[in-house]
Formats: sequence, C-alpha cells, structure tokens
Amino acid sequence: MGKEKGDGKGNFQLKVPKGTKDWEGKDMIIRDKIFSSITKVFKRHGAVTIDTPVFELKEILSGKYGEDSKLIYDLADQGGELCSLRYDLTVPFARWLAMNSSVQNIKRYHIAKVYRRDQPAMTKGRMREFYQCDFDIAGTYDPMLPDAEILRITCEIFHELGWDGKFTIKINHRKILDGIFEVCGVPTDKMRTISSAVDKLDKSPWEEVRREMTEEKGLEADVADRIGEYVVLKGSKELLQKLQADERLNANASAKQGLEDMALLFTYLESFSVLKNLSFDMSLARGLDYYTGVIYEVVTEGSAPPTSSDQKPEKTASKPRKPADGEEDRSNDPSVGVGSVAAGGRYDNLVSMFSGKQQIPCVGISFGVDRIFSITKQRLAADASSAPIRTNEVDVFVMAFGGKGFDGLLPQRMEVARRLWDAGVKAEFSWKVKPKLPQQFKAAEVNGVPFAVILGEEELASGKCKFKEMGLPEGHAEKDGVLIEMADLEREVKTRIESAGQTADATNRVQDMSLAQ
Repeated sequence: MGKEKGDGKGNFQLKVPKGTKDWEGKDMIIRDKIFSSITKVFKRHGAVTIDTPVFELKEILSGKYGEDSKLIYDLADQGGELCSLRYDLTVPFARWLAMNSSVQNIKRYHIAKVYRRDQPAMTKGRMREFYQCDFDIAGTYDPMLPDAEILRITCEIFHELGWDGKFTIKINHRKILDGIFEVCGVPTDKMRTISSAVDKLDKSPWEEVRREMTEEKGLEADVADRIGEYVVLKGSKELLQKLQADERLNANASAKQGLEDMALLFTYLESFSVLKNLSFDMSLARGLDYYTGVIYEVVTEGSAPPTSSDQKPEKTASKPRKPADGEEDRSNDPSVGVGSVAAGGRYDNLVSMFSGKQQIPCVGISFGVDRIFSITKQRLAADASSAPIRTNEVDVFVMAFGGKGFDGLLPQRMEVARRLWDAGVKAEFSWKVKPKLPQQFKAAEVNGVPFAVILGEEELASGKCKFKEMGLPEGHAEKDGVLIEMADLEREVKTRIESAGQTADATNRVQDMSLAQ
C-alpha cells in the first residue's frame, strides 16, 4: 500500500497509485454532466452500447500501438493466460467484432476506463487510469459518409458542452501522409517511426522533430528536409486545392487516393456545417499503427504546452525519457499540455487482424473525459459569474420549529418526507430528534437545497404547513414562505417547484447549467 518507510512492518504511505485519483463532490457533478452530454449525442445518432473486459489477452493488444506499446500495463503471470490492461477501447471493439461474425454493421458507443503507464500530469487530465467515451461505425458503406457523421457528432458534443468557438478539429489522411513519405524518399521500414516523429510537432518545434528523424531514426537529412516542406502546412479548402495541384503527389497512388477522399469528405462536411471548426493539418499523424484513412483530433486552449513553439531545441537533448515509477507528477511542467481532448480515425484492417479473413471497415472517435474535465474546471474557476455547482439533487428540506416544549415533530417530518418520496420529489430532513431551526436552514444552504417545507405545531393543527423558496431577497412577498394545505401537499409542492422555474429532476438542472462560459 504505497512505499514502505522504515524497517517496521505496517509502515506505509496511504495513497492512491501514481496517475490515479479519487473522485467526489463537485468534480463528480462536472464529470457526470460531461458523460450525460456525450451519451445524449451518441443516442441521438442511433448508437447502441457494449461492454468488454477491463483486461485482454496480451497478444490481442500487442503490435497495435506503435511506439506507445511500452505504455501498456502487463499483468503478472499467475500460471494462466498472459493478460494486459486495455490501452484503449478500439482494439477490444475490433476483437469483439471478429468474435461476433454475425454483426456486419453497427453504430456502437462504449464508455469505460482505460490504462496507460504514461507520465502523469494530474491537473491537466493526463492520467494512468482514465475514462474514454468511444463512438464507432462499423460496416461497408459509400466512401466518407460515416467519416463525415463522426465529425458532425464531434461538433454536436462540444456544442452540448458549451465549447462553441473554443475547439478545433485537426484533420489529415494517412494515405496522404504515406504518399508524402514515399515521394520524399522515406524507406518503407521507417514509415511508421517517421510518422510517430511527425506526430510530435504539436508539442515540439520542427528542429527537434528533424533531429529525432535524422539522429535517432537514421533518416537522411535531405529526406527530412523534403518532409518538412509539407508537414508545416495547414489550412482548409485552399490547402486541399494546393495539394491537388502538386504533380509529385498526384503521381503517387496513395497520396492521390487520400486527396480524393478528402475532397469528397469536405463536400459532405459543408452540408453538415462542420468546415468552420476544421483545420487541415499536415503535421497530424496519429502514432497508432492501425489507422488506414482519415485521422483527426480535437484541440482547444491548454492542449498545447505553454512553452514557445519556436524555442531552440536543447543541444544536450538525448532520447526521450521513459516513464519510471519514481517520476513525479508533471502538472507544473511547462513543456506538458493537456493534449488533444478527442481523437480518432478510420481503421479498415484491424478486425481482419483478429479474424484472419473477414474485413469490416471501421471509423470512430474517442473523447478523453478527464482532459475535457480538466479544461472545464479551469474555465469554471476563471469565471466568477458561473452558477454554483450543487453536490446533491435534493429539492426539498423538511424542517420543523416550535416554542417552549417543542418535541421536534420527528414523526411528522418523517411522514412528510415519505409522502414527498412517494410522489417522486427528492427530499431529506435532519436526523436529530429536536433540531434547532437555524441548524436546519444551515444544512439546506450548505447543500444548495432550493426549497423547504416547514412544519409548525399551530400550522399542523389547522392542517397546513409552510412552503419556502430559499434565497429570496429581502422584501419579496414570499420571503417567509406561503401556507399550503397538508391534504394537498404533494401537488402543491410539485406545482410550486415547477412554477419557480425549477424541476423535480436535478439531472435536468445540471444539464441546463453552463460548464463553459
């Protein structure tokens, strides 16, 4: 249980494992809001959900993640099957498709935890245990139509989260990138490693990436320079037209096919009103080995590290450090950003890698909930006008008061709470036999409960009680509450909650709350 200290048995540091955290309170409310917003859009587009084991056979995950394979958590060999914790939800989905040959097409979503032995930066959402929300379309369809819908879904989700104008979808095509590498003279056996180097341009200057290509990966300097002419390009339709006019690329079969795909995709994205959020970025490579077509990732402020992109690379730089168990959290490291908040692409051959025969084309995207949470929380903290976040969903606090000889009216409070629960109203009361009225109000205020039902001996004797909306300003006609009939308690409470612009369903209240001002 953590690192042992001293020689005595039982001495340990009580902590969670590196790169993980406990979730509670307002953080849970924010995260649940993110989950509900994403799921709402997934269902709007006709998706069904599945679930897969948290660990897979080691051979299932091997050879699918390129240089990131070193981040896979292998489980100890206990005399049975060799297993690893899942690195993502895409490979398990492809394995599931291969095992269920009757499923030839599906829109599936999956929300679950994945595990990566990466260097953590907790406040930036870079963790070793984290949630992914995946949406994938599997099946044979006309070109680029599923791809276009995936990007439309992406825009809808960030709209639901209140991120309009605050995100960009970077997009590229693996066939264009491979074609560029071929035209520039990259040997076939270096394609994927050079692709991984290019993918670091979002956090490292070109000079550093070029050094990695030439000094670490053995690429000829003139080949790297030719690659550099292309990978610095970004734009939209005008960049596509420029690449289509490039004779060298048009003479390459891979690049030509990729450019044709992108031209068709741009046409569909215009119909879906997605182009305004798009950046055609030639530096985007996506390091995972299984991508075969369109690739994309979503970035926002905080995605890139604050370190200047034009800084000079350190002359003493050597091979990147591998994560080690002794590494400290890198939240305060200026060279580390949040990274992309969503990413994905087309992977047409992954299912056949498992089945050995049937090929089911797939395209999808994965949303990093913890990174979205990190940026959302930063925005809330920076906005003093944002609505306070409630940690529970109680609508009504049942109170009681009285004068000399007051017995607390506990049975009556319990009966009122029971009646409200039976009517579907979320309610609670003090677990003290004789609670003081100020203490009851304090308990309601601390939890942000918006309404109170207040029982008094005289009011109960006449078959009435008080209904009070909390937080009304001085001078308001109903500041001290209004009398309602006990016989009509349930209807009165529900009607008054609704008329006050509230709802008995706290989940809807949370969804109406803006998380990004």
